[in-house]
Parts: sequence; structure tokens; C-alpha cells
Amino acid sequence: MTIDEALEAGAPPIMAILRGVRPDAAVGIGRALVATGVRLIEVPFNSPEPAASIAALADAIGDEAAIGGGTILTPAMVDQLADAGGRFMVSPNTDPAVIALAAVRGLEPLPGFLTPTEAFAAIGAGARQLKVFPGSVLGSAYLSSLRDVLPREVRLWVVGGVGVANLAEFRARGADGIGVGGSLYKPGDAAATVGKKAAALVSAWQSA
Repeated sequence: MTIDEALEAGAPPIMAILRGVRPDAAVGIGRALVATGVRLIEVPFNSPEPAASIAALADAIGDEAAIGGGTILTPAMVDQLADAGGRFMVSPNTDPAVIALAAVRGLEPLPGFLTPTEAFAAIGAGARQLKVFPGSVLGSAYLSSLRDVLPREVRLWVVGGVGVANLAEFRARGADGIGVGGSLYKPGDAAATVGKKAAALVSAWQSA
């Protein structure tokens, strides 16, 4: 499943970032997320054995959720992600070569940016979804200013410091979606704990 397919199926635009997840826990947590309606799942590559976790998730719930990899910094990481069965690629930065290779390998690139210059460089390299990162540092007013100049068809995800308490503010200012990491999942968290937090995020988004 791709990001677009998940959203078209009615999933809220909430990306669960499972930084630090281990392969033996990934599927259980993934199933708990899907049960709440969260169907966008990212495993950052600075997690233990990320490719193994991505492969396990793709095999178990890849027809129910979009599975991707994050903190992708190099072409070699792009290849590892594609070979593991990931469907989208998230980066903290804008690297045109990494973005272009992701598209070649059939991955939806979702590069991180902070300035308009970086955003337009990412768009020029082929990205149609961008990650505003770190999202909370400059606030929702900054997001609104970015939205004024970036193409409307480019989807903006806000990541970093966004959660239940402030997602409505960012949604009102132009966020198309959010990515949530530490406030949703910390290494060692039980699947039920993650599911409870995910359900609160979904409720907050739907109420925003």
C-alpha cells in the first residue's frame, strides 16, 4: 500500500515514527496502529535492524498500511529500503540525488526541509510530499507562510514536536499531515500502549 492508497482508503494523515523499534516487536505494534486507523508507518534507519523490521511489517500488514523507512541519508540506504519492501522514503534533509534515486526505485520520497530554498530544491528533484522539520521550532505561523508560496499540490507533513496538544493549530495553518515519534512510541513500549496513544491522535485529528 502506498501513502496515497492509505489516505484514499480513509486513513488519517498521521505517520507513526517507530524510532528504535526492534524486528521482534515491529509487527505487533504495526497491528495495534492499524487497529486504530493509523496506516502510515515509518521505521527510521537509526533503529536496530531497520530493514528487517520494514520487511516484517511489509509482509504482515503491507496490504493494510503503507510501510516506509526514515532517516534515509544515502543512496545505499535507499537501496536497502527498497529491497526490504518499503513503499516510501523519509529523510531529515533535502538531497536531490537521494530523492531522485528513491523515485527510480519506486519509493515515494518525503524529504525534510526548513527553508523555501530547500523545499523548491526537493520539488525540483521530484518530491511531491515534503516534511517540515523540525516542525514546532518556528511554529504554525511559519508553516502558513510556507503554504502561501509552495505549490498547492505538494503535500506538507509537519514532524517534530507535533502531537495531540497542538496538531489542530498546525492543521489550521496548512498541514496536510503530521508525523509523530517519541510521544507515540519509545523503545520497549507495549503494543497496547502505542495503540492507546495512536487512538488519541486519531481522535484529535478528526476533531481538529
